[in-house]
Amino acid sequence: MDGPAPLFFPGDAVVSVLAAHAARVDRDGAFPWDSLGALHKAGLLALTARPEDGGAGTGLAQSAEAVRQAGRGCASTALILAMQLIHLRAAACSDWPEHLRAAIGCGAVRSGALINALRVEPALGTPARGGLPETVARRTAEGWRLSGRKIYSTGAPGLAWMLVFARRQEDPPRAGLFLVPAQSPGITVEDTWDQFGLRGSGSHDVVFADVPVPHDHALDLRHPADWARPDPAGVAWNTLLIAALYTGVAEAARDWVVSFLRGRAPANLGAPLATLPRMQEAVGRIEARLLANRRLIASAAAEADANRPPSPSESGLIKTIAAENAIEAVQAAVQLAGNHGLSRANPLERHLRDVLCARVHTPQPDAAFAAAGRAAFAAAERAALGQ
Repeated sequence: MDGPAPLFFPGDAVVSVLAAHAARVDRDGAFPWDSLGALHKAGLLALTARPEDGGAGTGLAQSAEAVRQAGRGCASTALILAMQLIHLRAAACSDWPEHLRAAIGCGAVRSGALINALRVEPALGTPARGGLPETVARRTAEGWRLSGRKIYSTGAPGLAWMLVFARRQEDPPRAGLFLVPAQSPGITVEDTWDQFGLRGSGSHDVVFADVPVPHDHALDLRHPADWARPDPAGVAWNTLLIAALYTGVAEAARDWVVSFLRGRAPANLGAPLATLPRMQEAVGRIEARLLANRRLIASAAAEADANRPPSPSESGLIKTIAAENAIEAVQAAVQLAGNHGLSRANPLERHLRDVLCARVHTPQPDAAFAAAGRAAFAAAERAALGQ
């Protein structure tokens, strides 16, 4: 009889490595090379690569656990890991040319080669809101020539592969993904990422100036309306890994404030703050939010792994609820710590800045709630028609 599936997530030693570098990465806005090296050494950058390429072929539940644990150590590193696992999984499940799928998977296994999708543009914003990209792919006898600018390109300094969302130069235009080796001539990474949180994620601008791309690297070209029909499994991977990341950040904040309250013994009290019932209740409220997040994520991920993914609107709500729970948990921890929580000598203020970034990931709260509302009205309409 087969035993339980092996668990793949960072152990305490790996989380400690990430945490040890996190303050410097945040302070300097430095790319987390050392932390990514630790993830690669532990096999975590290839979790969702195909077994035939040497990967673990890990599902969503275990991938979310890996990202959550990494988020406890360093939010920036965990975001890069999340993007890696999402797009390795996409390659593994796709109908892309076999030699490209093998190159992506084997590269992740052997050297920790990173992949991410570059979709957001200055004028377009996020494609999830609709619209055609300004990045253009022009067909030539040799392949394609790609020109444009992408912003918020997480992991840019360390990427081996860039999945570039671009439109083909034709009428009417189709848009889709072009797989671009990051070392191709004509690519410039501009050091523009100087943000409030996730400072080490390397989410810089990437400029493509007539970049040559082979013919078979045009992976998925569709008419614009076709991109408006999201794949439930793909949405679940994107939303649940983001939810897991920020749950991990909030857990790190919880861990710090619990340690602080246990060690802080004001002279007028003569005992640690942790002995006060009101402190115990406040930490219990933080625990409730974290428990709700873990249960939501685990349940939805298990359904996705069983080929019953939540609807896109439900996945969007889970991400939104989890993000707000994580933010509220960290804010509560800061309130309990007072000035100590806002001191740059302590990690709690970093956790606060990082967790606030949860709201900007797709879907943003307004879009998630609007999609859920439309789904509710549609369901009521079907019920009224007896369908």
